[in-house]
Amino acid sequence: RPTGRYVFVGGPTRRFVTALLAGPMLSMTGEQRFRTFMLNPTQEDLAFVMELLESGDIEAVIDRQYHLGEVPAAIQDIEAGRATGKVVVV
Repeated sequence: RPTGRYVFVGGPTRRFVTALLAGPMLSMTGEQRFRTFMLNPTQEDLAFVMELLESGDIEAVIDRQYHLGEVPAAIQDIEAGRATGKVVVV
């Protein structure tokens, strides 16, 4: 969104480096804000995120679901930057 926030958590190294280097410059030139951070979540953190998801306050964007036998293809899609949301293995 034109005035949105982009928070990068995990993903391909190339995308992380791009967000880390370009994010501050892009944040200064417009209304969008880019942030990166590292986190070691606790069980309390995960419970809080679950509450936010269940209440609808935040929404997970799922790009695609893969079966267990398709994990190599899922990894290739993530590394190539083709995933536009979270990738789920079922």
